[in-house]
Amino acid sequence: MKTLRSPLSLLTATLLIGATGALADITDDLKSAARKLADAASYSWTATTEIEGGQWTPAPVRGKALKGGTAVLTTERDGSTTTAVLQGTNGVASTDDGWKTAEELRSAAGAGGGGGGNRGGMRAGALLRNPLPAASLTRMADKARNLKAEDGGSMSGELTEDAAKEFALMGRGGRPGGQTPPEPRNAKASVRFWLKDGQVAKAQLKVSATMSFNGEDRDMVRTTTWEFRDVGTTTVEVPAEAKKRLGT
Repeated sequence: MKTLRSPLSLLTATLLIGATGALADITDDLKSAARKLADAASYSWTATTEIEGGQWTPAPVRGKALKGGTAVLTTERDGSTTTAVLQGTNGVASTDDGWKTAEELRSAAGAGGGGGGNRGGMRAGALLRNPLPAASLTRMADKARNLKAEDGGSMSGELTEDAAKEFALMGRGGRPGGQTPPEPRNAKASVRFWLKDGQVAKAQLKVSATMSFNGEDRDMVRTTTWEFRDVGTTTVEVPAEAKKRLGT
Protein backbone atom coordinates (compact mmCIF):
# COMPACT_ATOMS: atom_id res chain seq x y z
CA MET A 1 0.00 0.00 0.00
CA LYS A 2 1.36 3.39 -0.95
CA THR A 3 1.89 6.00 1.72
CA LEU A 4 0.77 9.46 0.67
CA ARG A 5 2.98 12.28 1.76
CA SER A 6 1.54 15.68 2.48
CA PRO A 7 2.76 18.71 0.49
CA LEU A 8 4.25 20.07 3.73
CA SER A 9 6.33 16.92 4.26
CA LEU A 10 7.58 17.06 0.68
CA LEU A 11 8.47 20.73 1.08
CA THR A 12 10.33 20.03 4.32
CA ALA A 13 12.30 17.21 2.71
CA THR A 14 13.15 19.41 -0.28
CA LEU A 15 14.36 22.21 1.99
CA LEU A 16 16.53 19.81 4.00
CA ILE A 17 18.12 18.42 0.85
CA GLY A 18 18.71 21.94 -0.41
CA ALA A 19 20.26 23.04 2.88
CA THR A 20 22.54 20.00 2.93
CA GLY A 21 23.64 20.69 -0.63
CA ALA A 22 24.29 24.36 0.15
CA LEU A 23 26.39 23.43 3.19
CA ALA A 24 28.42 21.00 1.09
CA ASP A 25 28.98 23.73 -1.51
CA ILE A 26 30.18 26.21 1.14
CA THR A 27 32.52 23.63 2.65
CA ASP A 28 33.96 22.70 -0.75
CA ASP A 29 34.39 26.37 -1.69
CA LEU A 30 36.26 27.07 1.55
CA LYS A 31 38.59 24.07 1.26
CA SER A 32 39.31 24.93 -2.38
CA ALA A 33 40.03 28.57 -1.49
CA ALA A 34 42.41 27.56 1.32
CA ARG A 35 44.24 25.15 -1.00
CA LYS A 36 44.67 27.87 -3.63
CA LEU A 37 46.49 30.06 -1.15
CA ALA A 38 48.64 27.15 0.07
CA ASP A 39 49.46 26.21 -3.54
CA ALA A 40 50.27 29.78 -4.62
CA ALA A 41 53.88 30.47 -5.60
CA SER A 42 54.05 33.22 -2.98
CA TYR A 43 51.93 35.52 -0.84
CA SER A 44 52.12 38.36 1.69
CA TRP A 45 50.05 38.88 4.80
CA THR A 46 49.45 40.96 7.88
CA ALA A 47 48.30 39.29 11.10
CA THR A 48 46.82 41.21 14.03
CA THR A 49 45.99 39.69 17.41
CA GLU A 50 43.78 40.91 20.23
CA ILE A 51 43.68 39.32 23.68
CA GLU A 52 40.62 40.10 25.78
CA GLY A 53 41.53 41.20 29.26
CA GLY A 54 45.24 41.05 28.46
CA GLN A 55 47.70 43.55 29.86
CA TRP A 56 49.21 44.19 26.45
CA THR A 57 48.35 43.83 22.77
CA PRO A 58 50.75 41.93 20.50
CA ALA A 59 52.19 44.00 17.68
CA PRO A 60 51.03 43.15 14.14
CA VAL A 61 53.11 40.59 12.26
CA ARG A 62 53.86 41.13 8.59
CA GLY A 63 55.12 38.32 6.44
CA LYS A 64 56.10 37.13 3.00
CA ALA A 65 56.37 33.48 2.01
CA LEU A 66 57.42 31.35 -0.94
CA LYS A 67 55.75 28.00 -1.51
CA GLY A 68 57.83 25.22 0.03
CA GLY A 69 60.67 27.64 0.64
CA THR A 70 61.56 30.75 2.54
CA ALA A 71 59.42 33.04 4.69
CA VAL A 72 60.35 36.38 6.25
CA LEU A 73 58.32 37.75 9.19
CA THR A 74 58.68 41.15 10.85
CA THR A 75 57.12 42.89 13.80
CA GLU A 76 57.74 46.33 15.29
CA ARG A 77 57.30 47.69 18.81
CA ASP A 78 58.62 50.85 20.43
CA GLY A 79 60.52 51.73 17.28
CA SER A 80 62.42 48.42 17.22
CA THR A 81 61.93 45.92 14.39
CA THR A 82 62.39 42.18 14.88
CA THR A 83 62.80 39.92 11.84
CA ALA A 84 62.62 36.14 11.54
CA VAL A 85 63.60 34.02 8.56
CA LEU A 86 62.17 30.51 8.19
CA GLN A 87 63.43 27.82 5.84
CA GLY A 88 61.57 24.58 6.29
CA THR A 89 62.19 23.42 9.87
CA ASN A 90 65.10 25.85 10.30
CA GLY A 91 64.89 29.47 11.32
CA VAL A 92 66.79 32.42 12.75
CA ALA A 93 65.63 35.72 14.20
CA SER A 94 67.28 39.06 14.86
CA THR A 95 68.11 40.13 18.43
CA ASP A 96 70.31 42.76 20.06
CA ASP A 97 73.04 40.11 20.07
CA GLY A 98 72.71 39.17 16.40
CA TRP A 99 70.77 36.43 14.61
CA LYS A 100 69.79 33.51 16.84
CA THR A 101 68.25 30.09 16.25
CA ALA A 102 65.19 28.94 18.18
CA GLU A 103 67.38 26.60 20.25
CA GLU A 104 69.76 29.42 21.16
CA LEU A 105 66.82 31.59 22.23
CA ARG A 106 65.34 28.79 24.34
CA SER A 107 68.71 28.17 26.01
CA ALA A 108 69.13 31.86 26.79
CA ALA A 109 65.62 32.04 28.23
CA GLY A 110 66.23 28.96 30.35
CA ALA A 111 69.42 30.51 31.69
CA GLY A 112 67.56 33.66 32.67
CA GLY A 113 68.76 35.67 29.71
CA GLY A 114 65.28 36.48 28.44
CA GLY A 115 65.85 34.71 25.15
CA GLY A 116 68.69 36.95 24.00
CA GLY A 117 68.19 40.68 24.18
CA ASN A 118 65.46 40.41 26.83
CA ARG A 119 62.14 41.56 25.34
CA GLY A 120 63.72 41.64 21.89
CA GLY A 121 64.67 38.00 22.34
CA MET A 122 61.15 37.15 23.49
CA ARG A 123 59.71 38.74 20.35
CA ALA A 124 62.27 36.88 18.23
CA GLY A 125 61.27 33.57 19.79
CA ALA A 126 57.59 34.32 19.30
CA LEU A 127 58.17 35.04 15.59
CA LEU A 128 60.01 31.75 15.11
CA ARG A 129 57.07 29.91 16.70
CA ASN A 130 54.59 31.70 14.44
CA PRO A 131 52.97 29.12 12.12
CA LEU A 132 52.69 30.21 8.50
CA PRO A 133 49.09 31.21 7.78
CA ALA A 134 48.57 29.08 4.67
CA ALA A 135 49.08 25.92 6.72
CA SER A 136 46.85 27.27 9.50
CA LEU A 137 44.08 28.17 7.03
CA THR A 138 44.14 24.71 5.47
CA ARG A 139 43.84 23.18 8.93
CA MET A 140 41.02 25.55 9.88
CA ALA A 141 39.14 24.83 6.65
CA ASP A 142 39.44 21.06 7.18
CA LYS A 143 38.23 21.28 10.80
CA ALA A 144 35.46 23.88 10.33
CA ARG A 145 31.93 22.77 11.18
CA ASN A 146 28.43 24.27 10.84
CA LEU A 147 29.53 26.68 8.12
CA LYS A 148 27.07 29.32 7.00
CA ALA A 149 27.12 32.25 4.61
CA GLU A 150 27.29 35.73 6.14
CA ASP A 151 26.60 39.20 4.80
CA GLY A 152 29.41 40.77 2.84
CA GLY A 153 30.42 37.56 1.09
CA SER A 154 31.99 35.88 4.11
CA MET A 155 31.31 32.54 5.77
CA SER A 156 31.57 31.53 9.42
CA GLY A 157 31.65 28.35 11.46
CA GLU A 158 33.15 26.56 14.44
CA LEU A 159 36.17 24.33 14.91
CA THR A 160 36.20 20.88 16.46
CA GLU A 161 37.30 20.71 20.11
CA ASP A 162 40.65 19.12 19.19
CA ALA A 163 41.34 21.87 16.67
CA ALA A 164 40.31 24.52 19.21
CA LYS A 165 42.87 23.09 21.68
CA GLU A 166 45.51 23.07 18.96
CA PHE A 167 44.97 26.72 18.07
CA ALA A 168 44.72 27.76 21.72
CA LEU A 169 48.36 26.64 22.03
CA MET A 170 49.42 28.50 18.87
CA GLY A 171 52.72 30.25 19.55
CA ARG A 172 53.20 28.74 23.05
CA GLY A 173 55.43 25.83 22.10
CA GLY A 174 59.12 25.51 22.78
CA ARG A 175 59.28 26.45 26.45
CA PRO A 176 62.66 26.65 28.18
CA GLY A 177 64.00 23.24 29.06
CA GLY A 178 61.79 21.56 26.42
CA GLN A 179 58.72 21.72 28.62
CA THR A 180 55.35 21.05 26.97
CA PRO A 181 52.64 23.65 27.69
CA PRO A 182 49.69 22.30 29.73
CA GLU A 183 46.72 21.20 27.64
CA PRO A 184 44.03 23.89 27.35
CA ARG A 185 40.65 23.18 28.96
CA ASN A 186 37.17 24.21 27.83
CA ALA A 187 38.59 25.10 24.42
CA LYS A 188 36.23 26.60 21.84
CA ALA A 189 36.94 28.32 18.55
CA SER A 190 35.01 30.12 15.83
CA VAL A 191 36.26 31.06 12.38
CA ARG A 192 35.28 33.47 9.64
CA PHE A 193 36.57 33.64 6.08
CA TRP A 194 36.28 36.22 3.32
CA LEU A 195 36.83 34.89 -0.21
CA LYS A 196 37.78 36.83 -3.33
CA ASP A 197 38.29 35.35 -6.79
CA GLY A 198 38.06 31.86 -5.34
CA GLN A 199 40.76 32.24 -2.70
CA VAL A 200 40.96 33.43 0.89
CA ALA A 201 41.50 37.19 1.12
CA LYS A 202 40.93 37.48 4.87
CA ALA A 203 40.42 35.08 7.78
CA GLN A 204 39.66 35.43 11.45
CA LEU A 205 40.03 32.96 14.32
CA LYS A 206 38.56 33.51 17.79
CA VAL A 207 39.62 30.95 20.36
CA SER A 208 38.83 30.73 24.07
CA ALA A 209 40.22 28.33 26.67
CA THR A 210 41.32 27.97 30.27
CA MET A 211 45.12 28.09 30.28
CA SER A 212 47.72 27.59 32.98
CA PHE A 213 50.27 30.39 33.43
CA ASN A 214 52.92 29.78 36.09
CA GLY A 215 50.60 27.39 37.89
CA GLU A 216 47.62 29.77 37.80
CA ASP A 217 44.51 29.07 35.70
CA ARG A 218 43.35 31.93 33.51
CA ASP A 219 40.56 32.26 30.98
CA MET A 220 41.99 33.36 27.64
CA VAL A 221 40.14 34.80 24.63
CA ARG A 222 42.31 35.54 21.59
CA THR A 223 41.24 36.84 18.18
CA THR A 224 43.68 36.69 15.26
CA THR A 225 42.93 38.24 11.87
CA TRP A 226 44.97 37.55 8.72
CA GLU A 227 44.76 39.72 5.59
CA PHE A 228 46.39 38.48 2.40
CA ARG A 229 47.74 40.33 -0.63
CA ASP A 230 50.09 39.97 -3.61
CA VAL A 231 49.25 36.29 -3.97
CA GLY A 232 51.53 34.80 -6.61
CA THR A 233 53.56 38.00 -7.07
CA THR A 234 55.30 38.41 -3.70
CA THR A 235 59.11 38.39 -3.71
CA VAL A 236 61.19 37.52 -0.64
CA GLU A 237 64.56 39.05 0.24
CA VAL A 238 66.60 37.45 3.02
CA PRO A 239 69.11 39.59 4.98
CA ALA A 240 72.72 38.57 4.32
CA GLU A 241 73.47 37.81 7.99
CA ALA A 242 70.42 35.54 8.20
CA LYS A 243 71.64 33.65 5.13
CA LYS A 244 74.98 33.05 6.83
CA ARG A 245 73.36 31.68 9.98
CA LEU A 246 71.14 29.40 7.88
CA GLY A 247 74.07 28.24 5.80
CA THR A 248 72.59 29.33 2.49
